[in-house]
Amino acid sequence: MTDRHLEGYVLNLRAGDLVEVRSEREILATLDDTGALDALPFMPEMLAYTGKRLRVYKRADKTCDTIVRPGGGRRMTNTVHLEGLRCDGQAHGGCQAACLLFWKEAWLKRVADTRVAPRANEMPAQRSAAPLQAGRCDRARLVEATCADRADSTIEPRYRCQATELRRASSPLAWWDLRQYVRELRSRNVRPVEMLRVFAFWVFRRILRIGGYRLLIGLYDSFQRRRGGTPYPFRDGTLDKTPRETLDLKAGELVQVKSHEEILKTINATNRNRGLSFDPEMVRFCGGVYRVRARVERLIDEGTGRMTNLSNDCIILDGVVCEARVSDQRLFCPRSIFPYWREIWLTRVRDASNAPGCAPSRGLESPAETARPISECR
Repeated sequence: MTDRHLEGYVLNLRAGDLVEVRSEREILATLDDTGALDALPFMPEMLAYTGKRLRVYKRADKTCDTIVRPGGGRRMTNTVHLEGLRCDGQAHGGCQAACLLFWKEAWLKRVADTRVAPRANEMPAQRSAAPLQAGRCDRARLVEATCADRADSTIEPRYRCQATELRRASSPLAWWDLRQYVRELRSRNVRPVEMLRVFAFWVFRRILRIGGYRLLIGLYDSFQRRRGGTPYPFRDGTLDKTPRETLDLKAGELVQVKSHEEILKTINATNRNRGLSFDPEMVRFCGGVYRVRARVERLIDEGTGRMTNLSNDCIILDGVVCEARVSDQRLFCPRSIFPYWREIWLTRVRDASNAPGCAPSRGLESPAETARPISECR
């Protein structure tokens, strides 16, 4: 579709809005011959949701760069995430990363919701949707586009998905561009009180650079202990050779994340255990009890598109996803990536009746509030 035709599909959606995924025919009509719109692929795994009504989880006005390190923020437009919709990897070699799917507003239509009245400036856009064009993509082409080098069957496939194409579908976004934070509030992605807490922590980290590091960290940790909060998350391990522990965890089992102090004893100076990073964003979950979602054994390398088979234990937990609350270059990224956990960072909970409970994340928020989870961005 041309930019002119796409103007009719700008919905200005916000978190919580009710939408319906357009029909396969309507969506295919928006795609180019690579199965993409604005360089963002519409993947075969997404066809299962056509015609379904869902709520917007968050606007994807920005995302994080997980291809180039160190990764910063990337600007996106007219894109959202829908509640609970993650890629199952069926068309991409069984990749188990379970990435949150990106949805262009052109692939959705607003549904009247009696709970929330549409804003006045959204109604004309919904009524003025352009007629369908003759599409350059069909289902067969969509499936074919999942492999960048399908023609050569002698080499390992190089997969193409939303994660591998994210840099092409976005533009650089400086962390100090204040407009992004205004958009977060307007879209309801972030509550004002959450933003204030995150910025207060950001200011605290700047103050640490002036001096009095040990004293200030001691005061911070003391305050957090009294309120049941998270200790200062930017600490490094000291080991040269990192240990392992085998629990043979299965999906559905309950585990408790070890304390930050215990985990620090299992990682090296770059905060890794046998190559896997323990990110400051993960500290908030220490001490919490969660259910194992899956063991991750294979995933697509976002930089190369090649499938990677993981030789060491790698666990993802239900509800434990990235909120990007302490990482300067990607504050409030809505991508909600699952962090990966070594089994040595977890303890099996054998008697659920005596467990502390499946605790919400305990970060900058008050422990009395329901805090949504966070993680490292890979």
